[in-house]
Amino acid sequence: MPKYYDEKEEDGRACSGVREDFKACLMQHDCVVKEGKMPSECLKEGHCRALQTSFFECKRSMIDTRSRFRGRKGY
Repeated sequence: MPKYYDEKEEDGRACSGVREDFKACLMQHDCVVKEGKMPSECLKEGHCRALQTSFFECKRSMIDTRSRFRGRKGY
């Protein structure tokens, strides 16, 4: 779920909202917190898959020439 903060500093990079939520999902997941694994290992196990897909789609839409008309995906 997207997180919106009043005091959040602006990040001018593309897909920054999805990136932040994806990072938070990984760092707060039981795989990292309780089991002490690396976030990359948890990704291979399939955790936070929906946000990973959203982040990929947002980054891919930056290269897609059709995005000039449709706009970037993500938030």
